[in-house]
Amino acid sequence: MDNEGLEMDVTDEVMEEDMENSDDSSGDEDGDDNKVSADEKAEVYLPGKPLDADEELVCDESAYVMLHQARTGAPCLSFDIIQDQLGDNRDTYPLSCYIVAGTQAAKAHVNNVIVMKMSNLHRNSEQNESDSESEIDDDEDEHAASKQKQPQMDCALIKHSGCINRIRATNVANNVLAATWSELGRVNIWNLSDQLLAVNDKELLSSYQKDGKANKVNCLYTFSGHQQEGFALDWSLTVQGLLATGDCRRDIHIWQPHESGTWNVDQRPLIGHTDSVEDLQWSPNEQSVLASCSVDKSIRIWDIRAAPTKACMLTCDNAHSNDINVISWNRNEPFIASGGDDGVLHIWDLRQFQSKTPIATFKHHTKPITTVEWHPSDSTVLATGGADDQVALWDLALEKDSEATAGGSNGTTEEDDLNELPPQLLFIHQGQTDIKELHWHPQMPGVILSTAHSGFNVFKTISV
Repeated sequence: MDNEGLEMDVTDEVMEEDMENSDDSSGDEDGDDNKVSADEKAEVYLPGKPLDADEELVCDESAYVMLHQARTGAPCLSFDIIQDQLGDNRDTYPLSCYIVAGTQAAKAHVNNVIVMKMSNLHRNSEQNESDSESEIDDDEDEHAASKQKQPQMDCALIKHSGCINRIRATNVANNVLAATWSELGRVNIWNLSDQLLAVNDKELLSSYQKDGKANKVNCLYTFSGHQQEGFALDWSLTVQGLLATGDCRRDIHIWQPHESGTWNVDQRPLIGHTDSVEDLQWSPNEQSVLASCSVDKSIRIWDIRAAPTKACMLTCDNAHSNDINVISWNRNEPFIASGGDDGVLHIWDLRQFQSKTPIATFKHHTKPITTVEWHPSDSTVLATGGADDQVALWDLALEKDSEATAGGSNGTTEEDDLNELPPQLLFIHQGQTDIKELHWHPQMPGVILSTAHSGFNVFKTISV
């Protein structure tokens, strides 16, 4: 699969937009010439399997309800979905969504926060119902039909000092705010109201770009109290404006929102971790409870009502055999998922957390897991992504069919390989290089957005 699709070159001043439908490509650079012919047998590719000289990977678009790709001039290795006013549980195509992302440009002075509106996202082209169905012969009509389905991406920039390690968005008092972790060791808070207005109005966006407003935006608040840069960052789901930030030194600071629109940041860090804090997750149900993971291989649960030296309630040491990169707190069940440099996905039941034994363990990824997130409404479904260029979808409710297992395979290598996969593994999505983050869209069921060094993917599979 190549990365054709939504495409943009991001510069300091003007953003050029050149976007294509992903369903116009077969997933390789040569288009229809490389599609599997009727005389050829398509095989399922499993990551890690070496390809023969005459073999190539081709995306099976029938496995997707929707699939689009996007690129920015500098890679955006962290992003977040902005909750919008377009309605919940929407599945009528074409779809639209809003995200905020942060760049990691080679030159620190050309980094930006990017507010994006992706619109006219059509589902994949339906296959003809019969071979006798008439084809479009008129080139102009065909071009017009293709143009009508062209996805759109509008972007408004905010100039940012230093590369953006991580970015997270929230809604506070009818304003969309974003927190950014800068490589310079500062955490900034931004109001995205003007940028969201701009991406919704072509004239406003044109004025925004011509007037160079990207260079004139001031952040609402900056905290420089961390001793080193960091990556861990999370807004509370239960208290508007409540924020937690963790750094590479080992410190976690709690930000309490103030009525004046600023924050009171506790200068006393939470005491417990002995190495870099890699990820933070607020409890989706309890206002004062926070989870963290670290390079010290531990997962900790905190109650911020206690003094920083006594706030750690529960600890699971050696939760992974190597650095723990990411955690995700299930919104409906007392489960936490964790992924680390060991490529292992663990599922923890907080009711049994002190046993220090996960209730489920999956070793599918062949390189570090860099992102994990539970489905926003289905408590048994989650997604993981990693440095092995895979996004994996999981359903913990699935079990291996005992009858099929007893019957054995037909002896083919392909079927034997498939039988080795965990039965909970629903789907493997590929086509991106070095995946860094993914998020389920909370208002568009089953839609996932993911980012990597090679750009963004927006997709929905037939599995979820």
